[in-house]
Amino acid sequence: MTKYEKGNIVKGTVTGIESYGVFISFDQFYSGLIHISELSHSFVKDVHDFVNIGDQIYVEILEVDEESNHLKLSIKNIIYKKDGYVRRKMIEETASGFTTLAKKLPGWINDSLKKQKN
Repeated sequence: MTKYEKGNIVKGTVTGIESYGVFISFDQFYSGLIHISELSHSFVKDVHDFVNIGDQIYVEILEVDEESNHLKLSIKNIIYKKDGYVRRKMIEETASGFTTLAKKLPGWINDSLKKQKN
């Protein structure tokens, strides 16, 4: 069984950069490609803005081709230069809590009812 599975976040080395994506090497058997569309949620003008050859980065595995030992990769949903995992900040409760919503809710309901009658 391979250690490379869909959904895993693994560390690799940037071995090549082309206008269409980034090549990553993991070990003597596996390599992969981060297509330009998997670099960012926004427009990517230059792939070099994200990585350089020799960088060690974390990538998320999208697909594994066991026959060719090739991985389809992404960095768009992870922190690729740290440890790969997105740390979620806990929501802190404010002093007013849901009080503001409770106060405004009756007004919102009345507004919606008026709109429905028209």
